[in-house]
Amino acid sequence: MHEAIEQWVGELTRHLEIEDTDVRINDLLKIAGEAAHTVVRPAAPVTTFLIGYVTGLAEASGQADYQKAQKAATQVTRNLLEQRSQAPG
Repeated sequence: MHEAIEQWVGELTRHLEIEDTDVRINDLLKIAGEAAHTVVRPAAPVTTFLIGYVTGLAEASGQADYQKAQKAATQVTRNLLEQRSQAPG
């Protein structure tokens, strides 16, 4: 399965003309899984989209480079998911 995802990411990044983007598949799958189990399943793709979106905005505006922006957005997401998982019923 992982090989199929890697091939898809390679093909998609070529077609989107972003081949040099460091796509951390395992990290994305992990945060998507956390969102799916903490919120509801459909939250997984929405969560990864929003992390990517805010990462792109931060990089484009000069606020942070890609790595720093992606790490910060993921951490904010993880913190929120942690809070939700600990909230009473």
